[in-house]
Amino acid sequence: MNTPRTTLYRDKQNGKFMGVCAGVADYTGVNAFWIRLGLVVSIITMGWPILAYIVMGVLLNKKPAHLYSADPGENQYWQRVRQNPKRTAREIRAQMKDVDRRLAEVESYYVSSNPRLTSEIERLR
Repeated sequence: MNTPRTTLYRDKQNGKFMGVCAGVADYTGVNAFWIRLGLVVSIITMGWPILAYIVMGVLLNKKPAHLYSADPGENQYWQRVRQNPKRTAREIRAQMKDVDRRLAEVESYYVSSNPRLTSEIERLR
């Protein structure tokens, strides 16, 4: 699954310098503050992460404008998809089964309380 919504991008709109930390934060669902803090601490202790940051800033594509959404629920959904696609598919499948079950209950209520509708359905079979 490599759709535009499940790809790592630089997020220049929410970024401070090159948008790498904001892009990683958007991709993982972690707050950008913690990503930036981790980067600063790792640069201070090891030094080489600054090179990785620059390489990512050059190689990663800029996040397309159409992926920006005003709906935070949609952003959370796509973060869950990126983190664990199988779990998200199971959750959606469970929600659809619940909708199907509730629809069957409504259908059985109307069919059982309306003998004319019941006879019409039986006639069509």
